Amino acid sequence: MKSKQAFSFRARINSFSYSFQGIRTLFKYEHNAWIHACATLIVLILGGYFKLSISEWCWITLAIGIVFIAEMMNTAIEYLTDFISPEIHPLAKKIKDVSSGAVLIAALVSLLIGLLIFVPKFSA
Repeated sequence: MKSKQAFSFRARINSFSYSFQGIRTLFKYEHNAWIHACATLIVLILGGYFKLSISEWCWITLAIGIVFIAEMMNTAIEYLTDFISPEIHPLAKKIKDVSSGAVLIAALVSLLIGLLIFVPKFSA
């Protein structure tokens, strides 16, 4: 266990560096992250084209963030599961399936938010 250390700006800056390494790892090894990124780009372009309101941008931003957070947590859970149980195990499969299901729910909720915001704009 780490001992308590005094506050350090360098340590805080390093922690940001580790976070960015995690994001790079996500995009380097997880193909679904690129699908989410492409969907994000399309939504951002459409949002600019339709001149979304501040509240619509808030919902879109929240939806995008939740999907990426879910994808990153799923990836971390998968890595941890593989580390703890490198052999195939039924419980490891359940762990991975549940965390993957969380990403699916996040993506479906985000899709619903997108439809609620953009369908009326396409209809107008």
